[in-house]
Amino acid sequence: MIERCRDEFPVRLMCRCLKVSASGYYDWSQRLPSARQLDNERLVGRIRELHEDSRGTLGAGRMHEDLAEEGETASVNRVARLMAADGLQGWPRPKRRGQRGRPALTPPGVRNLLERDFIALEPETKWVTDNTEIKTHEGKLYLCIVLDLFDQRIVGWTMHHRQDRQMVIRAVQMAVWQRQGRDPVILHSDRGSQFRSGDYQHYLSGNGLLCSMSAVGHCGDNAACEGFFGMLKRERIHRMKYPTLDAARADVFEYIERFHNPRMRRSVARQDRKFAALFQPSVISG
Repeated sequence: MIERCRDEFPVRLMCRCLKVSASGYYDWSQRLPSARQLDNERLVGRIRELHEDSRGTLGAGRMHEDLAEEGETASVNRVARLMAADGLQGWPRPKRRGQRGRPALTPPGVRNLLERDFIALEPETKWVTDNTEIKTHEGKLYLCIVLDLFDQRIVGWTMHHRQDRQMVIRAVQMAVWQRQGRDPVILHSDRGSQFRSGDYQHYLSGNGLLCSMSAVGHCGDNAACEGFFGMLKRERIHRMKYPTLDAARADVFEYIERFHNPRMRRSVARQDRKFAALFQPSVISG
């Protein structure tokens, strides 16, 4: 307070009023910043850069992950404290009431192969797919994705102004074209009409994909896709106003290919390093 008001009032007068010794104040004002303060200033600078790169979406948890990837040793509590002091925060998750859709019939021979087991130990073993809508001033843009449960990457996606079976087939085609192996892959979806169509079912059966569908009235059966859409809308779509369909396409493309997928690749690489460290000779002998 004395430092802020020293241009308006005499320092010794303020020291007397606040019962602070003048010598103590001058000693404090001339003291050099500690090593901790300097390190905090450096860390806050990097936090600001990462926060700006993410367009203000990173909270303390994911900010801590990115800093750890760069070799920082700061704890998540320290990162949260520095972000709060600097007025930085992630984009909060809104609370919404659940919505229940109308039940639909499952194609013959198709059942729920996933059974809410969203853990995949290898890539290209379990995929999930779904679609969502994005509002623009020109109308609605529909997005369909295919997500690999191994690393949470979007391996196939497509956008169109009309939601039909061809749109979802193109998203699956993109995933199939990038597939490295030829082993069967479980592809799980809800009971939307596009996924129940004959063309979609025929494409899956001809490309080594095992169709799996959610149970009636159980949106949690496809929670992995719903989780990605919730994150996409919270961190990007609900913060933007798209004047055209092309503007929405460009922004969603940037989010998937330049923000989400690279983060998921780094996350898997970080987990691989941790796993490999457990089998180092020094660790095993200890």
